[in-house]
Amino acid sequence: MTNGEPSSVRIHWQGRIESVQCRAWVWRYKMDNRTHHHIGFNLFLNGEADGRDGKFILAVSETQHCKLQFRIGDEFKGTAWVCVNAKHDIADYYRAGNLRALSRAAEVPAAEGPPYTELLPRVAVFERRGARMLNATHWRKRCFTCMWANKSAVEIEYKFGKVKRYRNETFCYGPRSCPLYHMGPPRRVPYFDSYPSIDEGWMDGLCTAQRDADDSDDEM
Repeated sequence: MTNGEPSSVRIHWQGRIESVQCRAWVWRYKMDNRTHHHIGFNLFLNGEADGRDGKFILAVSETQHCKLQFRIGDEFKGTAWVCVNAKHDIADYYRAGNLRALSRAAEVPAAEGPPYTELLPRVAVFERRGARMLNATHWRKRCFTCMWANKSAVEIEYKFGKVKRYRNETFCYGPRSCPLYHMGPPRRVPYFDSYPSIDEGWMDGLCTAQRDADDSDDEM
């Protein structure tokens, strides 16, 4: 217990993977500053954690993903720690350990997509491709199982160097030609003592400018 705040506790969990997505957090400042920090992967599971049944999000490292090759349909168990005031995570649990596969999904030829359901590449591929804003409803209903879908914690520099605000946003690292893609409404970026800036999507072009014209920069 520190300054009256609860400390994290270690729990046991078990569940079936429903989605594997890049784990990232985003820094925003006004309308022309958006930086994505890629720190691993999130497993969206349905099972039991800390004695409760239901859906939960588990953060894992890139090293763990490279070793265990998490796929939709895999069932795993292990330990983790409850996320307490983890402002750069959307996960319910992190610091995963003692990971053990209970069953593995049958390997099938990768679907042409969308949604794209192949094994996720290394974090560096996401960093190189860059992200576009993705409509939150599309993320939840159409794109949830896609390897390029992403939901990130967002830190907003509300009063520079003094006050920050936090929220979640959804993004897409997928092909610009994807027929399922929809940006959604522009996003407001508030700042102290001024009108909110509006991210209307032009930052998406800057974030993905390093891609080839045919989007073929995603070396696995």
